[in-house]
Amino acid sequence: MADFRPWFKVRFIAGFFVTIPIVITAYVLWFFFIHIDEIFSPFYERLFGRPIYGLGFLTALVLILLIGTIATNVVGRRVLQWVERILLALPFFKRIYPAVKQLVDSFSPQKRSAFKEFVLVEHPRKGEYSFAFLTGSVTVEGEPTQELVAAFVPTNNLYLGDIVLVRRDEVIPTGLSIEEGIRIILSAGTATPRRLPE
Repeated sequence: MADFRPWFKVRFIAGFFVTIPIVITAYVLWFFFIHIDEIFSPFYERLFGRPIYGLGFLTALVLILLIGTIATNVVGRRVLQWVERILLALPFFKRIYPAVKQLVDSFSPQKRSAFKEFVLVEHPRKGEYSFAFLTGSVTVEGEPTQELVAAFVPTNNLYLGDIVLVRRDEVIPTGLSIEEGIRIILSAGTATPRRLPE
Protein backbone atom coordinates (compact mmCIF):
# COMPACT_ATOMS: atom_id res chain seq x y z
CA MET A 1 0.00 0.00 0.00
CA ALA A 2 2.87 2.37 0.83
CA ASP A 3 4.34 1.79 -2.65
CA PHE A 4 0.99 2.43 -4.31
CA ARG A 5 0.56 5.98 -2.94
CA PRO A 6 3.64 7.54 -4.61
CA TRP A 7 2.82 5.66 -7.84
CA PHE A 8 -0.77 6.94 -7.75
CA LYS A 9 0.24 10.51 -6.79
CA VAL A 10 2.80 10.89 -9.60
CA ARG A 11 0.46 9.55 -12.27
CA PHE A 12 -2.58 11.45 -11.03
CA ILE A 13 -0.70 14.78 -11.00
CA ALA A 14 0.74 14.06 -14.48
CA GLY A 15 -2.75 13.20 -15.75
CA PHE A 16 -4.19 16.32 -14.13
CA PHE A 17 -1.74 18.69 -15.82
CA VAL A 18 -2.22 17.00 -19.20
CA THR A 19 -6.03 16.98 -18.91
CA ILE A 20 -6.65 20.52 -17.60
CA PRO A 21 -5.32 22.41 -20.69
CA ILE A 22 -7.35 20.10 -22.95
CA VAL A 23 -10.52 20.60 -20.88
CA ILE A 24 -10.09 24.40 -20.69
CA THR A 25 -9.41 24.65 -24.45
CA ALA A 26 -12.44 22.48 -25.26
CA TYR A 27 -14.62 24.53 -22.88
CA VAL A 28 -13.53 27.86 -24.41
CA LEU A 29 -14.25 26.57 -27.93
CA TRP A 30 -17.62 25.15 -26.86
CA PHE A 31 -18.53 28.41 -25.03
CA PHE A 32 -17.58 30.46 -28.09
CA PHE A 33 -19.51 28.14 -30.44
CA ILE A 34 -22.71 28.12 -28.31
CA HIS A 35 -22.87 31.85 -27.58
CA ILE A 36 -21.97 33.02 -31.06
CA ASP A 37 -24.52 30.58 -32.47
CA GLU A 38 -27.19 31.97 -30.10
CA ILE A 39 -26.70 35.49 -31.48
CA PHE A 40 -27.57 34.55 -35.06
CA SER A 41 -29.82 31.50 -34.59
CA PRO A 42 -33.07 33.50 -33.94
CA PHE A 43 -32.71 35.10 -37.39
CA TYR A 44 -32.33 31.72 -39.11
CA GLU A 45 -35.13 30.24 -37.00
CA ARG A 46 -37.51 32.94 -38.29
CA LEU A 47 -36.17 32.52 -41.83
CA PHE A 48 -36.41 28.72 -42.04
CA GLY A 49 -39.09 28.11 -39.42
CA ARG A 50 -36.85 25.89 -37.31
CA PRO A 51 -33.47 26.19 -35.55
CA ILE A 52 -30.44 25.07 -37.56
CA TYR A 53 -27.67 24.27 -35.10
CA GLY A 54 -24.26 25.68 -36.06
CA LEU A 55 -25.44 28.00 -38.84
CA GLY A 56 -25.08 31.04 -36.58
CA PHE A 57 -21.50 30.09 -35.76
CA LEU A 58 -20.76 29.62 -39.47
CA THR A 59 -22.22 33.08 -40.15
CA ALA A 60 -19.91 34.59 -37.52
CA LEU A 61 -16.89 32.98 -39.21
CA VAL A 62 -17.97 34.36 -42.60
CA LEU A 63 -18.41 37.85 -41.09
CA ILE A 64 -14.95 37.69 -39.49
CA LEU A 65 -13.48 36.66 -42.88
CA LEU A 66 -15.37 39.50 -44.59
CA ILE A 67 -14.12 42.09 -42.08
CA GLY A 68 -10.59 40.71 -42.46
CA THR A 69 -10.85 41.08 -46.23
CA ILE A 70 -12.05 44.68 -45.86
CA ALA A 71 -9.30 45.45 -43.32
CA THR A 72 -6.54 44.31 -45.68
CA ASN A 73 -7.30 46.81 -48.44
CA VAL A 74 -6.61 50.55 -48.37
CA VAL A 75 -10.22 51.79 -48.54
CA GLY A 76 -11.37 49.23 -45.98
CA ARG A 77 -8.63 50.24 -43.53
CA ARG A 78 -9.67 53.90 -43.78
CA VAL A 79 -13.34 53.02 -43.19
CA LEU A 80 -12.43 50.89 -40.14
CA GLN A 81 -10.20 53.68 -38.77
CA TRP A 82 -13.09 56.13 -39.19
CA VAL A 83 -15.47 53.76 -37.35
CA GLU A 84 -12.83 53.28 -34.64
CA ARG A 85 -12.51 57.06 -34.13
CA ILE A 86 -16.29 57.33 -33.71
CA LEU A 87 -16.37 54.50 -31.17
CA LEU A 88 -13.43 55.99 -29.24
CA ALA A 89 -15.52 59.13 -28.75
CA LEU A 90 -17.91 57.10 -26.55
CA PRO A 91 -16.99 57.52 -22.85
CA PHE A 92 -16.98 53.88 -21.69
CA PHE A 93 -15.83 52.41 -24.99
CA LYS A 94 -12.66 54.51 -25.13
CA ARG A 95 -11.60 53.21 -21.69
CA ILE A 96 -11.98 49.52 -22.51
CA TYR A 97 -11.32 49.23 -26.26
CA PRO A 98 -7.64 50.35 -26.40
CA ALA A 99 -6.61 47.82 -23.73
CA VAL A 100 -8.51 44.97 -25.40
CA LYS A 101 -7.15 45.91 -28.84
CA GLN A 102 -3.60 46.00 -27.50
CA LEU A 103 -4.05 42.57 -25.96
CA VAL A 104 -5.45 41.06 -29.16
CA ASP A 105 -2.80 42.78 -31.31
CA SER A 106 -0.12 41.13 -29.20
CA PHE A 107 -1.12 37.78 -30.67
CA SER A 108 -1.66 38.94 -34.24
CA PRO A 109 0.69 37.88 -37.06
CA GLN A 110 1.56 41.56 -37.67
CA LYS A 111 2.78 42.03 -34.09
CA ARG A 112 4.71 38.75 -34.15
CA SER A 113 6.43 39.75 -37.37
CA ALA A 114 7.62 42.93 -35.60
CA PHE A 115 9.71 40.71 -33.31
CA LYS A 116 13.06 40.10 -35.00
CA GLU A 117 14.77 37.80 -32.48
CA PHE A 118 14.22 36.27 -29.02
CA VAL A 119 17.18 37.15 -26.80
CA LEU A 120 18.45 37.78 -23.28
CA VAL A 121 19.32 41.29 -22.11
CA GLU A 122 20.70 42.58 -18.84
CA HIS A 123 17.59 44.07 -17.24
CA PRO A 124 16.34 45.59 -14.92
CA ARG A 125 19.75 45.89 -13.24
CA LYS A 126 23.31 44.73 -13.77
CA GLY A 127 23.73 41.01 -13.16
CA GLU A 128 20.04 40.22 -13.80
CA TYR A 129 18.81 39.01 -17.18
CA SER A 130 15.41 39.11 -18.86
CA PHE A 131 13.99 37.50 -21.96
CA ALA A 132 13.31 40.08 -24.67
CA PHE A 133 12.27 40.47 -28.29
CA LEU A 134 14.45 42.59 -30.56
CA THR A 135 12.20 45.01 -32.43
CA GLY A 136 14.54 47.41 -34.22
CA SER A 137 17.66 49.52 -34.04
CA VAL A 138 18.46 53.16 -33.39
CA THR A 139 21.48 55.41 -33.92
CA VAL A 140 22.26 57.80 -31.06
CA GLU A 141 24.15 60.82 -32.36
CA GLY A 142 26.96 62.10 -30.18
CA GLU A 143 30.58 61.57 -29.30
CA PRO A 144 30.89 58.76 -30.06
CA THR A 145 27.85 57.82 -32.16
CA GLN A 146 26.26 54.66 -30.80
CA GLU A 147 24.35 51.97 -32.64
CA LEU A 148 21.77 50.48 -30.26
CA VAL A 149 19.10 47.83 -30.63
CA ALA A 150 15.58 48.17 -29.22
CA ALA A 151 14.50 45.24 -27.06
CA PHE A 152 10.95 44.70 -25.81
CA VAL A 153 10.97 43.08 -22.37
CA PRO A 154 7.47 41.74 -21.52
CA THR A 155 6.51 42.48 -17.92
CA ASN A 156 2.84 41.47 -18.02
CA ASN A 157 2.39 38.41 -20.24
CA LEU A 158 3.03 39.61 -23.80
CA TYR A 159 1.15 42.87 -24.18
CA LEU A 160 2.85 45.17 -21.63
CA GLY A 161 6.54 45.65 -21.06
CA ASP A 162 9.63 47.82 -21.09
CA ILE A 163 11.54 49.06 -24.12
CA VAL A 164 15.27 49.01 -23.42
CA LEU A 165 18.05 50.21 -25.72
CA VAL A 166 21.25 48.19 -25.49
CA ARG A 167 24.42 47.73 -27.51
CA ARG A 168 24.26 44.82 -29.93
CA ASP A 169 27.25 43.14 -28.29
CA GLU A 170 25.38 43.16 -24.95
CA VAL A 171 22.55 41.04 -26.39
CA ILE A 172 22.76 37.31 -25.68
CA PRO A 173 21.16 35.19 -28.44
CA THR A 174 18.96 32.33 -27.21
CA GLY A 175 18.81 30.38 -30.46
CA LEU A 176 15.04 30.06 -29.97
CA SER A 177 12.35 31.03 -32.47
CA ILE A 178 9.86 33.84 -31.87
CA GLU A 179 7.08 31.26 -31.37
CA GLU A 180 9.16 29.45 -28.73
CA GLY A 181 9.84 32.80 -27.05
CA ILE A 182 6.14 33.66 -26.95
CA ARG A 183 5.43 30.24 -25.43
CA ILE A 184 8.05 30.87 -22.71
CA ILE A 185 6.60 34.30 -21.85
CA LEU A 186 2.99 33.08 -21.76
CA SER A 187 3.95 30.11 -19.58
CA ALA A 188 5.65 32.42 -17.05
CA GLY A 189 8.97 30.80 -17.88
CA THR A 190 7.92 27.21 -17.24
CA ALA A 191 8.45 26.33 -20.94
CA THR A 192 12.08 27.47 -20.81
CA PRO A 193 14.39 24.67 -21.96
CA ARG A 194 17.06 23.51 -19.50
CA ARG A 195 19.76 24.44 -22.02
CA LEU A 196 19.55 27.18 -24.66
CA PRO A 197 20.85 26.43 -28.16
CA GLU A 198 23.93 28.29 -29.33
